[in-house]
Amino acid sequence: MSNQLPPQNEELTKPNPPKAESDVQGFNWWRRTFQYKTGLGLTPEEKVQYENDYKFVLQRQQCESCYHYRDWLLKYSPTVIFMTQQIAKLNNKRTNTDDMKFDESKIICDVCPDWKSGGFHPELGILICQNRIKDKWHLEDTLSHELVHYFDNLKWEVDWLNLKHHACSEIRASSLSGECRFMQEFARRGFNTGFKVEKGHQECVKRRATISVSGNPNCKDMKHAEKIVDQVWDSCFNDTRPFDEIYR
Repeated sequence: MSNQLPPQNEELTKPNPPKAESDVQGFNWWRRTFQYKTGLGLTPEEKVQYENDYKFVLQRQQCESCYHYRDWLLKYSPTVIFMTQQIAKLNNKRTNTDDMKFDESKIICDVCPDWKSGGFHPELGILICQNRIKDKWHLEDTLSHELVHYFDNLKWEVDWLNLKHHACSEIRASSLSGECRFMQEFARRGFNTGFKVEKGHQECVKRRATISVSGNPNCKDMKHAEKIVDQVWDSCFNDTRPFDEIYR
């Protein structure tokens, strides 16, 4: 007898829409879920259909939450608002326009196979990994991180295959986004994992930047990434533009 629902962390493939919307609503959905969990009353074909519909419902809920959080942060997060304003200014200089509005269509939500919460592409914009986001505040850190990359790409025309360019933007994004502030890092690691209050922020930034750079196709391995991060550390960590200082 099964007492489990399909695993939520493996919902990576795109499911087909349910045969009928009523199948995933109200009493019908409760009945099908009960049958699936108990193993009673479903044929093998109906079990496969339920698993497809479960994926569909899960991904739709994740998508709706992700866009709801995104829109809320664009209106109320001081960090996100400030960064989008700075990006709009840079866009204005390039296009000679006075439109100060950030194009939110450049921030999309979708399912990601990798264990990361977001990504930036210089031509496409920002991707938020809806299946990896824990809550609104996690999305705020993620979106702030990717907006720093967005800003850097406009400000300096970053060559993302150049390891030093990549490392510098990763250092700045981890430092300025808030993802390495004390309470976040302590919640992730705690004292039992060697976390140090003194210079904990710097260690977090360096660790996260190194991991990101190690994924660059021009990086040989983690040691290579560590070396590159060390080479640009002083200038990039101390560069807090467009902020006057580390804000979060």
